[in-house]
Amino acid sequence: MSVKQRHVAAARIVQDAGGELVGRTRLQKVAFLMHLAGFDNSFSFEYRHYGPYSEDLSQAMDIAVLLGPVDEVERVADWGGRYSIYSLAGQVPGVDQDLDRANFVQQAKRIDAVELELAATAAYLFEVEGIGKVFPGNPWEETARRKPTKVVGGRLAKAAAAYEELRKVKAIKPLPELPAPSSAM
Repeated sequence: MSVKQRHVAAARIVQDAGGELVGRTRLQKVAFLMHLAGFDNSFSFEYRHYGPYSEDLSQAMDIAVLLGPVDEVERVADWGGRYSIYSLAGQVPGVDQDLDRANFVQQAKRIDAVELELAATAAYLFEVEGIGKVFPGNPWEETARRKPTKVVGGRLAKAAAAYEELRKVKAIKPLPELPAPSSAM
């Protein structure tokens, strides 16, 4: 897909999510997992504080909101931060529905936001940075080291379980099999 059409790719993610996707972070993590699963290579990702992030995707979504067919409503969370709700005003022009892709996106969007962030981060550390794949270490342990406040309450184990469930969803290429988190996590 050309650079000019990235806003269509961004809008299509919302379409595949059933017409609504809550949160910029969720958008980024779902898009990254779609990338790993072979559904969309429109965006490149790098590691940021919240895990895999694509500036191209962020800009493309801004354009999709500006030009349509995506609407964005910003809300204030209970804790004071802001979040976005993306919704589709109509069909994305020129895009046919792919049921496998839509099913993957809908399963991913159902994962708790923090657990989705942890799972996408571990997958990024494994697949892109090579932790546990090329270099020694465990991507889940590295995720816990980088995000100590987010792994409390068993969230890392829940993220690993959610990731394993997502691996079972039909994809163009299977999500990478990550080493299990240590039992001490």
